[in-house]
This record gives sequence, C-alpha cells and structure tokens, in this order.
Amino acid sequence: MNKILKQFKEGLLDNNPTLVQLLGMCPTLATTTSVKNAFGMGLATTAVLICSNLFISLLRKFIPKQVRIAAYIVVISGFVTAVELLMRAYFYDLYKSLGLFIPLIVVNCIILARAEAFASKNKPLPSVIDGLSMGLGFTLALALLGAIRELLGSGKLFGYQILPDAYEPITFFILPAGAFLTLGFLIALVQKIRNSVEDKKRLQEIQENRAAAEHEKKEEEMV
Repeated sequence: MNKILKQFKEGLLDNNPTLVQLLGMCPTLATTTSVKNAFGMGLATTAVLICSNLFISLLRKFIPKQVRIAAYIVVISGFVTAVELLMRAYFYDLYKSLGLFIPLIVVNCIILARAEAFASKNKPLPSVIDGLSMGLGFTLALALLGAIRELLGSGKLFGYQILPDAYEPITFFILPAGAFLTLGFLIALVQKIRNSVEDKKRLQEIQENRAAAEHEKKEEEMV
C-alpha cells in the first residue's frame, strides 16, 4: 500500500509530468482554453497511458530491444484509435472540440516516456498504477491551467457564469500567449512550493544532526 501511495504522490505532485517534468507541452497549451477540453484531453491520455503500460508490461520480455520504440508506438496507436472511436461515438462535441490533438496522443512524450522508463521494466500491476498516477497528474495540471484560463478569459467555468457581469473578460488568457504565461506562473508556483518543502526537510536534518552531535559530545564529557 505504501508503494502504491508513493507512486500516486510521484505522478500527482513530486514528479508531475507537466508541472515538474515539462512533458506533453503541445496538448497542455493547445487544449486548455476551457476546463471541459482540459478534462477531456487529460482523461483520454490517462486511458491510453493505463492500457499501453499494461500491454507493454505484458509484452516486455517478447519485444526486441532494437525495435522497442516502434513496437511501443504501434501499441499506443492502437489504443489511441480505440479512444478516438469511443469519443466520436459517445462524446462527439468534445471530439470535435479537441480535433487533431486526439490522434496526436500517439506521439505524446509522456506516454512514450512511461513505456520506456517504467512499463518495459516492471510487472503489469505497478505499470497500471504508474499509468493511472501519471495520467491523473497530467489531468490535474491541464484542469488547473484550463480553469484559470477559462475563468479569467471568459468569467465562466464549464460554461456557467462564475464572475459577476461587471467583470470584463481578459481575452488574452484564452489566446496562445495567455497559455504560455499562465503555464509559466503555475510551474514557478509549483517549483517554489517544492523548494520550500525541500528547504524545510534540509533544515530539519541539520537540526537533527546538530542535536545528535551535541548529545554525543555530552556523553563523551560524562565519560
């Protein structure tokens, strides 16, 4: 259980694919004009991540090293096609809104990175959990970015008016430049929080080492 929780913490916070590793920037910037689009892209990518990680883990001993990247792309493209057909059948409005970025999940570097770094070296269950945690981390990053851009750019969330009518929407935030600026601030905020946590841990270690050294010194003086 501790190992599973650690994997989820890695994907959501410590090693978030978007806000920490800076992977998958193309769909992050292009599909976050609204929370709905952000969730749609995030969940579609999560589904592909889970399925491709599972399948690649099951076949890891049978895929030759010389053609592993090509094999990974074939596996990923199969699941992307399945997700695209399902979205086209049951979520057509979202499918039209995301457009070309759904088939481009095939070359999303997050999926290829997890296939190469984790799924190809681990058993199926840990690989599925890794895909789920990284997918949820990606979805969380997209949702945060989409919420900020939609709220400031239109005063709405999920199409519902949130800010008062007196608020004048800042259309800059729903433009590409707004995506870059918002993402930059989010990454800076995450790095600031991570650095603060690391500084606290480092300070605590220094204090513990100092206390241990003083305790040893006192013991030596007593002897």
